[in-house]
Amino acid sequence: MAEIHDQFDTILILDFGSQYSHLITRRCRELNVYAELMPCTSKLADLKFKPKGIILSGSPYSVYDDDAPHADPGIYTLGVPILGIRYGLQELCCNYKGQVQISRSSGSGNSVDALFEDSAMRCKCVWMSHGDQLSVMPPDFHSIYGIQFHPEVTYSPQGRQLIGRFVLNICQCRPNWTMEEFIGKEIVRIREICGPKGRVIGAVSGGVDSTVAAKLMHEAIGDRFHAIMVDNGVLCLNEAQQVTDMLNKDLGVNLTVVDASELFLSRLHGVEDPEQKCKIIGNTFINVFFETEASKIEEAPEKEENGAEAKGKIEWLLQGTLYPDVIKSISFKGPSATIKTHHNVSGLLKDMKLQLIEPLRELFKDEVRALGRLLSIPAPLVQRHPFPGPGLAIRWVKILQQADHIHIYIEEIRKANLYNQISQAMIILLPVKAVGVMGDKRTYEQVIALRAVTSEDFMTADWYAFPPEVLRRISSNEVSGINRVTYDISISSKPPATVEWL
Repeated sequence: MAEIHDQFDTILILDFGSQYSHLITRRCRELNVYAELMPCTSKLADLKFKPKGIILSGSPYSVYDDDAPHADPGIYTLGVPILGIRYGLQELCCNYKGQVQISRSSGSGNSVDALFEDSAMRCKCVWMSHGDQLSVMPPDFHSIYGIQFHPEVTYSPQGRQLIGRFVLNICQCRPNWTMEEFIGKEIVRIREICGPKGRVIGAVSGGVDSTVAAKLMHEAIGDRFHAIMVDNGVLCLNEAQQVTDMLNKDLGVNLTVVDASELFLSRLHGVEDPEQKCKIIGNTFINVFFETEASKIEEAPEKEENGAEAKGKIEWLLQGTLYPDVIKSISFKGPSATIKTHHNVSGLLKDMKLQLIEPLRELFKDEVRALGRLLSIPAPLVQRHPFPGPGLAIRWVKILQQADHIHIYIEEIRKANLYNQISQAMIILLPVKAVGVMGDKRTYEQVIALRAVTSEDFMTADWYAFPPEVLRRISSNEVSGINRVTYDISISSKPPATVEWL
């Protein structure tokens, strides 16, 4: 069975802990070249493919630190071009017996003709972020390239072109990494994995990732894929019905919706700690999904054996894991250190007998959206904002569900034609009350905070600067139980904040 590296030329990026490492991956993908990020501690012997080239990322370390990370020396005998960025350059120089010294000021580095063919790419102001610099050039530096700035960040002019020179001109990668190429190959791969009778189950939420994954599975194996949606009682108002209409009626996906809202809400009753709420929801979901609904589907083939060909057994569990989820789980320590293990790569039954199938595992969010458009998923759904796994439980009361329904926020954003400019928007119920006046009466009611962010891949995010008149319209809507609206803008980018509050 063909793996992704067999079908697409691959650039290997070794992460030394830079907060920009994932951006190198994105810049390669934007050039239609497949790139994969791995920890710098990865062993070459464990690699199942030969990359067309290797990029060493930056790092917060100095190469002279006692605990400084170093790459497997085997990369230098692999016979492929290598590009070192900042710390990556210094790592290369130390390996090739060059000299690195501490610098008290930013330097421009050494121009390498193959990277800087165009004179317009020289003498630019570039993004520097390291205290060491190359002082003596190594003697044997063939097919090895190094720069002392970050071409992957948007602040470095023509950084994308420089990465393109390395990836396309020097490594000679074929620029065929597109969703048009991916979709056909992935459908073939899914069919090979599942065989002619194997069946797959998967949870869906109505979000972009699970919807695209479900539609892709349906295209590959039809009704042998069983989608299950569990209504946990903390979804947006009428969410379960909307998902049913969209997935089942519009997209033809084999869908079962389970209303377990009373069970979830009874277990959440009286619980205030957000982490405890997440655990309750996760454990209850496992009870409902695996122990109840999956068992019912598993029993169905036995009942159909009389007079009909028996269906295959359920062997696979679909997950909508994306590449940023993987990066968060494998990042080398440093500014890109793992803050938490993502819900898509954790939380499964320890004794689960099903095998995972993750067709979106190599994709960034924008690539998933592009794939969704190719699968004819309606545009409003393809551009839909993410919704937290625990639903509104962390910030949930009935008024929040109601507030979303009467358009005090999301619909106002749509009316202002801002929805597609914003990556995620939400309402948070704050644990404080405020004095107000509603209907000529003094009130003492809840306070809500509005949050909206922009992001390429949700590994980093920045707060969205609303036009004042839009915020004024949003805050003027009256909702029973809420008398004060705030907007979260204070230093609340990611990092240091997360997109969600809790």
